[in-house]
Amino acid sequence: MSPTVKEKKKYTYKDYLNTSDDERYELIEGDMLMTPAPSTIHQRISRKIEFMLEKFVTENDLGEVFYAPCDVYLDDDNVVQPDILFISKERSNIIAEKNIQGAPDLVIEIISESTAYRDFVQKKKLYAKFRVKEYWIVIPEEESIEVHVLKDNIYTLHKSYGREETLESFSLKDFRIRLKSIF
Repeated sequence: MSPTVKEKKKYTYKDYLNTSDDERYELIEGDMLMTPAPSTIHQRISRKIEFMLEKFVTENDLGEVFYAPCDVYLDDDNVVQPDILFISKERSNIIAEKNIQGAPDLVIEIISESTAYRDFVQKKKLYAKFRVKEYWIVIPEEESIEVHVLKDNIYTLHKSYGREETLESFSLKDFRIRLKSIF
């Protein structure tokens, strides 16, 4: 007699909506993944980037900036909560009352020990699949930020910026961040 293989349950957006309000989850390719609370270093970096991005976007009337927790519904099998995201004014129709209904123009994820694989591999693949134009991966331990740009439905590394450099967004013309001001 051969052993019985139990199939892993695939979750949907409906299941996601029934999760506890006490815990944060993301739904990636039907897998329900708990997201632990971020560290203080993560929060400090996030706050500084959010502030600079929000100021630039508002002053130039470019769209809206959101930050976690904010659900980004990509489809019934994929709902994520990026650390920071930007949606251009031209695509503001994807901003719904309860969540974002589609891929943002820019997503920023800040790596932590518990989310590194998810951010570097799973989400990177997912964001490319749903056509997020620009994806930043912030690496606090290295004091660096990788800027990935979507080309032919895959990400190419535009540039990796170190602490002493000034990051320039690929898609937000004239938006710059001196990295030593956030690390």
